[in-house]
Order: sequence, then structure tokens, then C-alpha cells
Amino acid sequence: MAPMKKKKTPLRKCVVTKEMMPKQQLIRVVRNKEGEVFIDETGKQNGRGAYLTKDSSVIETARQKNILSHHLKAKVDEEIYEKLLNIVNEEANE
Repeated sequence: MAPMKKKKTPLRKCVVTKEMMPKQQLIRVVRNKEGEVFIDETGKQNGRGAYLTKDSSVIETARQKNILSHHLKAKVDEEIYEKLLNIVNEEANE
């Protein structure tokens, strides 16, 4: 019998660190056709996505340099960054 093939972990690039990482270690932010920007917890929403490393310093960098707005070609509200920070902090405390 042939050996079982390992399933490849999907890698995505963080828009801040430019590092390739498994999707589980990243948060996806999406802009849909209507131009709404939101956090995609499932990773399966339609639209243009940008991935961020689950790290508060990375999210702060993205906020300061406006990286998400640039990547998604849409205005990203402050509240998106707040939600991202909350998600990261909750996971860090688990």
C-alpha cells in the first residue's frame, strides 16, 4: 500500500510581516462587492481578503500605516482594528 499523503496546510501571507504562515495563525479581513469591510472568522467569505498575523503589534502596525485600507482598497474603520485586537487578546489569554 502507498504511504498516506500528508494534507498540505494552506499557507497565506501576512500583509504586514510578509511572512507565509498557516491560515490558522492568521486573521482574515475581507472587503465584499458592496465595499463593506469586516473580519472573516470562517476564512470562507467572498471578497478581497487580507491576512494579518494574530499579534497585537502586527495589528497596531497595520493600523498606523493604514496597510489594510491600502490592501483592500477601501476605508477600514477604527472599530475593525479594535475587534482584531480583541480577538488576538482573547486567544492569547486562552
